[in-house]
Amino acid sequence: MRPFDYLEPETLDEAIALLAEDPEGTLVMAGGTALVILMKQELIRPARVIGLRRLEQLRAVGSTGGGLTLGALATHGTLARAPEVRAFAPGLAATFAAVATVRIREQATLGGNLAHADPAQDPPVTLLALDGVAVAMSKARARRIPLDALFVDVFETSLEPDEILLRVELPALPERARVTYKKFLPGTCDDYATVSVAAVVATDPEGMCTHVRIALGAAGPIAMRARDAERSLVGRRLDDGAIREAAALAAAASDPIDDLRGSAEYKRAMAGVWTERALREVA
Repeated sequence: MRPFDYLEPETLDEAIALLAEDPEGTLVMAGGTALVILMKQELIRPARVIGLRRLEQLRAVGSTGGGLTLGALATHGTLARAPEVRAFAPGLAATFAAVATVRIREQATLGGNLAHADPAQDPPVTLLALDGVAVAMSKARARRIPLDALFVDVFETSLEPDEILLRVELPALPERARVTYKKFLPGTCDDYATVSVAAVVATDPEGMCTHVRIALGAAGPIAMRARDAERSLVGRRLDDGAIREAAALAAAASDPIDDLRGSAEYKRAMAGVWTERALREVA
């Protein structure tokens, strides 16, 4: 690992000012579980690293107007246990609990996870299905970024070099909404997903689908929405035919790659299988 200057600001304003001095040569570190590995492998070579661990305000988790606010420095373990997260959607708490190992969950943070932009990670999938919005700040402005605009490519986001990710905001769920997250991993439970699916579905008293979100992980270069599958279900009952049609559309929307976890063809098929299972759970 090459030498670098390490800075640990006491306040958010100080952190933003330090980053503004040299945004291109500076990296921001939250939990560091991914960043440190990349630095050790010299895949990234920053001149400076700004550690955020002293910024307690970025750890806050709270309910607002039926929605939920998740601080960027909150760890996955904290979020999995948070009463506010469980009350909002047990499926979201289960998503955070599915991340890697206990040790990683207690160190890795939500903000670091999103900024890392690994398409096989768990939280982006469910947060995307919940219409999450990232809030970022630079010295010049604050910016709200819908999560479906945050992820650009593998390990690439639309965050600007001088921006710090502050929190994720989730709007109130529609009435009668159900949320689930399914992670397919034929190996150990702490492995990356071969394919993952999050589904959010709401129905009216007659059983007609009024709201649906389907998000896929490890099924392309970014966590992605299966929009054709979503549209196919609105205004319909979630019967066997509708679910199978949506699952086929989700599989068709996927764009996986061949790797150690399976061929692209296999992953595409699994995207359909696990979308069907997720939809049956929330139907």
